[in-house]
Amino acid sequence: MKKVRITALRQTVYADLMAQYENPIQHTCDVQIGQVWISEGGQRPEGFCPSAWDSLSPFVTALARGEGNFYDGWMKDPYSAMISCNDGFRPVSFYVEVIEDN
Repeated sequence: MKKVRITALRQTVYADLMAQYENPIQHTCDVQIGQVWISEGGQRPEGFCPSAWDSLSPFVTALARGEGNFYDGWMKDPYSAMISCNDGFRPVSFYVEVIEDN
């Protein structure tokens, strides 16, 4: 299986939606822009947000298996994907790419 690098590229915060719909919470997202994780064997990297993994895992698993070209040529690099986590208040965009053959 191939190794897959996951890089946090951008986070958007929807303060208006948070004020209107979210209960106050003390702990939110720990992801830092520029942070990088390596998935080996299509597995969730240690320390990677479990909720974000729910959004990314189908793409990471497919890339680790050598699949790609999602949505018929969506990405310039067919062995990559740009996926956002499922947090509707502060989504993080992740670039997912194959980095190595095993």
